[in-house]
Amino acid sequence: MTSPLARRARTALAGCGAIALAFSGALLAAPGAAAAAPAASPAPYPDYAPTPPMGWNDWSYYQCDMDEQTILGNARALVSSGLAADGYDTVTTDDCWMSGSRSSTGDLVPDPVKFPDGMAYVGARLHAMGLKFGIYEDAGTKTCGGYPGSLNHWQQDADLFAKWKVDYVKLDGCNVPTTPGETDEQSYHDTYSAWSRAMLDTGRKMVFSVSAPAYFQGTADWDKVIGWSAQVGNLWREGADIALGQESGPAKWSSLLYNYQYNADLADLQSPGRWNDPDFLLAGDSGLSRDEMQSQMSLWAMMAAPLISSTDLTHLSADARAVLGNKDVIAVDQDRTGLQGRIVQQGADYDVLSKQLAGGERAVALFNRSDSAQTITTTAAAAGFGKGSSFVLKDLVTKKSTVTTGTISADVPPHATVLYRVSAGGGHGTAPATAITWKDVSTAGHPGTYRVELADLGPTGLSDTVLSLAGPDGETFAPKEVRLNRVAPGGSAGATVTVTGPGSAPPGTTVATITATARYRAGAAGADTVSGPLTVTTVVPYPSLASAFDNVGATAESATAPGDFDGDGDSYSADALTQAGAAPGATVTANGATFTWPDAAPGTPDNVSTDGQQIELTGQGGQLAFLGAEAGFTAGDVTVTYTDGTTSTGSLGFPNWCCTDNTTYGAKVAITTDHRDTPSGPANFGTKYQVFTNTVPLTAGKTVAAVTLPEQPAIHVFALALQP
Repeated sequence: MTSPLARRARTALAGCGAIALAFSGALLAAPGAAAAAPAASPAPYPDYAPTPPMGWNDWSYYQCDMDEQTILGNARALVSSGLAADGYDTVTTDDCWMSGSRSSTGDLVPDPVKFPDGMAYVGARLHAMGLKFGIYEDAGTKTCGGYPGSLNHWQQDADLFAKWKVDYVKLDGCNVPTTPGETDEQSYHDTYSAWSRAMLDTGRKMVFSVSAPAYFQGTADWDKVIGWSAQVGNLWREGADIALGQESGPAKWSSLLYNYQYNADLADLQSPGRWNDPDFLLAGDSGLSRDEMQSQMSLWAMMAAPLISSTDLTHLSADARAVLGNKDVIAVDQDRTGLQGRIVQQGADYDVLSKQLAGGERAVALFNRSDSAQTITTTAAAAGFGKGSSFVLKDLVTKKSTVTTGTISADVPPHATVLYRVSAGGGHGTAPATAITWKDVSTAGHPGTYRVELADLGPTGLSDTVLSLAGPDGETFAPKEVRLNRVAPGGSAGATVTVTGPGSAPPGTTVATITATARYRAGAAGADTVSGPLTVTTVVPYPSLASAFDNVGATAESATAPGDFDGDGDSYSADALTQAGAAPGATVTANGATFTWPDAAPGTPDNVSTDGQQIELTGQGGQLAFLGAEAGFTAGDVTVTYTDGTTSTGSLGFPNWCCTDNTTYGAKVAITTDHRDTPSGPANFGTKYQVFTNTVPLTAGKTVAAVTLPEQPAIHVFALALQP
């Protein structure tokens, strides 16, 4: 079946076929008479997860497009890859495993096509592999995918799961009705408490994953719901879902960053054995770099988060396997102290986190949120150590150990995280910690000029020091190599260098990485090296919006395969657009603005999936108007550059192309069609698929030179125009 593109925590169906999923802002009414409110839980749920749970779940990668073979195939890959032995021991079947209705006796029924052997069989096969069996249900009337929910069937469902020998239950929170006379929060508490007691009454030990807090993110009750979730269960999803497997790399990174940010602030609500859950690990998904995968793994470990993979393990890359199976990083997550790390220092697009570990050690993470490499520096004292003059830093990715007198520093690539295990003292003969720093000292007359510094952070001086530069073909350096000779303990030395690019670049954004490497000798430790990257970003404007088109948004109904407006192969019908007045090259006038619809043949690129592209545009006006739509739910900043070099910004967003409030972000409907194209042909007749207008303000009296689009690939722009 077609997988619903759903962020189930407080969002609607992103693919937007004929339905939208309910969420806590629009709770469904209970069918018939309301059940009596259960009493509060008499005692906390047992500590069935003394360390953060680890395993695999099908949802993010497969959604509803899975079956028995999908689950067992990934389970076998978990074992054969060695990840099960590393601790990933629980395999959970998420939503859409059921039939559309219960049996005549009220039991949940596995989908006979997807799971012909039944769920007890799946559990038995998992147990035979040495794995644990996890399963999904919902606390409301229906699951997020529209299958039977558990409301008023608490004990019956818990008993059935126990009969199937389930070890882990994930209970979602779509479609939880509000009992008359209660608040939303009270009704959620009632049903989750009832489930908690029902699981205990089965007599089987089942880890309980609670999703209730995700439905209260951003409300006054959020902390309260997290508080009682820690009483009724072992872990809780507290915010927005992580990106789905078919979403773009930038969308996944944005999602990882968002989930990290909300989870990092909740350390006060976590305690040993009770775990904040910022959702799945995406290592192995397309679009993510090795550094981005490693950042998620390292940050989740620092936050004592559950490590639950949700990708196709049967085709796992070597990089993803190395990230997921890094035993030193897993050990940080699973540390018996059981405390979530905290942000102890923040700066320009970076965070420093520190986590207490057993035996007096600490884990320290240097996280670079930005799109450019930067040197991040902190101290052992800031990380939580008391007095001391010597500390060993073990880089948990490179496995290299160095010693510092107190400064912890590294030149961190964009979107990367350097993770250290730090202990007091210093091993004899251990190399001193060192770090590279780049500083842009360019002037108008001397562009591309940098000061490169090598700092010795340890107790041993450096000798025979040579600094060399390397980069992509076409990059040149002056000088390419320079001898620094001796660097004193705690001191630094450097050189001024000029970096020259390869010349003209095509329109778009080009990112080059220049690496400075220092080679030196460090006393008894002998020869050693340290490297530090510089990110050089070159933006060349596109001469027109059409020259930047990178997405096929409309297809002919006779040839729908090229379409990919929503990341799932769906697109507007070019035939329906023509009927609505948006034929290729047509003038579209709507909401006070006049645009030219892309003069592109159906099935060819006709819109920009925005990723920070800069577009040349000349003229004056009071507003800049956009014609577009979204395959998501987001907004982003537009930057307008004027001929005098000044800039202005405005926020741009559109409603989803289907099935949502069509005034979101202040947009207005411009074009309405009555169906869409899917990979298998035209579909969803009678459903509105729309295109919208929206505007950002311009500075009065100034002439526009260029427009930089948001870095939000879910936003699609078909045309833009200056308005008076």
